[in-house]
Amino acid sequence: MTKIITQADLEQIKVNAANAPRKRANLNLHDSLDANVQRLFIATEPETYIRPHRHSESHKWEMFLVLEGEIDLLIFNDNGELTLRTKMSPTDTRVAEIPSNTWHTYVVQKPGTLAIEVKEGGYEPTPEKDFASWSPAENTAQAPAFLEKLRHLKPA
Repeated sequence: MTKIITQADLEQIKVNAANAPRKRANLNLHDSLDANVQRLFIATEPETYIRPHRHSESHKWEMFLVLEGEIDLLIFNDNGELTLRTKMSPTDTRVAEIPSNTWHTYVVQKPGTLAIEVKEGGYEPTPEKDFASWSPAENTAQAPAFLEKLRHLKPA
């Protein structure tokens, strides 16, 4: 079945993200969570906190393409030291492919940011061991301050 995503669909995802408690929303293109390739649009707002994480399964690479807005991709070593910070937007770096077992997060810099994420499936919730122990969990009192730190962190 041909899938058609209109500009109105994408605008609605951005509205959903702005109104969501986590300040992000997605529109899946894959038919099921066990699909071999996960493909989705993700809308995010600057207040969203994406806890640094990795995909430890050897086949779980992740490709991220920014359509609108701006994010910073942050890559860390195992000790939580920032090793790479890349601004991503339609006019800068547009696409990044992150290898499996790489600690990473995104910091959203502009409202209404919209991206496409592609990764090998099926979907499995991130296990606790794949969240960075040196970062606070989502929805904790420490998360907003850590997000603010990430906003300005420079590579070592």
